[in-house]
Amino acid sequence: MADPIPTTMTAIEITTPGGPEVLKPVDRPTPEPAEGEILIRIEAAGVNRPDLLQRQGNYPPPPGASDLPGLEIAGTIAALGPGITGWKVGDKLCALLAGGGYAEYAAVPELQCLPIPEGLTLVEAAALPETLFTCWTNLVDGGHLKAGETVLVHGGASGIGTTAIQLAKALGATVIATAGTAEKCEACRKLGADLAIDYKTEDFVKVIKSAGMQADVVLDMVGGDYIRRDIEIMNVGGRHVSIASLGGAEATFPIFRLMQKRLTLTGSTLRARSPKEKGAIAARLLETVWPMIAAGKLKPEIHATFPLARAGDAHRALETGDHIGKIVLIVV
Repeated sequence: MADPIPTTMTAIEITTPGGPEVLKPVDRPTPEPAEGEILIRIEAAGVNRPDLLQRQGNYPPPPGASDLPGLEIAGTIAALGPGITGWKVGDKLCALLAGGGYAEYAAVPELQCLPIPEGLTLVEAAALPETLFTCWTNLVDGGHLKAGETVLVHGGASGIGTTAIQLAKALGATVIATAGTAEKCEACRKLGADLAIDYKTEDFVKVIKSAGMQADVVLDMVGGDYIRRDIEIMNVGGRHVSIASLGGAEATFPIFRLMQKRLTLTGSTLRARSPKEKGAIAARLLETVWPMIAAGKLKPEIHATFPLARAGDAHRALETGDHIGKIVLIVV
């Protein structure tokens, strides 16, 4: 028999835009699943940089989404909304959210839910959706990465980076990664990077050229001056995909080089996409990436876990930049 669903739940609220201290536990009404939605009793929730931006007041949730932070979760089905047929109460799953993950319960469109991959814990599964949806969308859908090509992954030790390295290797690509310490570079190599560059002590353009390599795809979360430098080591017909702008929101680069190399510059965001669009990505992940996880070719790197009430400390840990892999909140 399923546990009764409480009328209220504990959630972490952004009381006002600011630092990690503005994240406070509050009581909120437990959401009810609408048609096509699943109510999940959350057991773990991933912490991501968009959460930090939302806390600072720089990344508001899309219309209709929860104002609570949290974009990926894993847990147990507590209730099913009308029209749900492929799941049952008590099933374990992970899900991508537009918001609301820092809580004990969340109502999520069925299209955005996936089974827990074989061999993973709930904590590991909670670190998958935001990262894998992002990596697949940008490496495969946007970057058109193919076996035999070379990809440059900036921020290789981040949650996105550690996942992108593994996914690219599983797809048959050669991987170059940049990271900020020797320890992080070693972690990138252990995950499969063929070349890892400490961007604080080395010029990644010079190192890549010295190695006689060129990138067919660049996954760039830095932006700013990096885009000009990326273009210098890109192959003819290369694809440059921007997913963040941690190093600057504007870029200047030589247009003629872009033309000479016939490059494509693109980018994407994920949060505001419709459940139908996210569901299409989920279906591709289930078909293509879930077997890779079951085969041991890809596994999330968990740097640290924090209880839900210490969400502020989790944000501080992410902001230091010392992590390798993901930070996850333990809700139950």
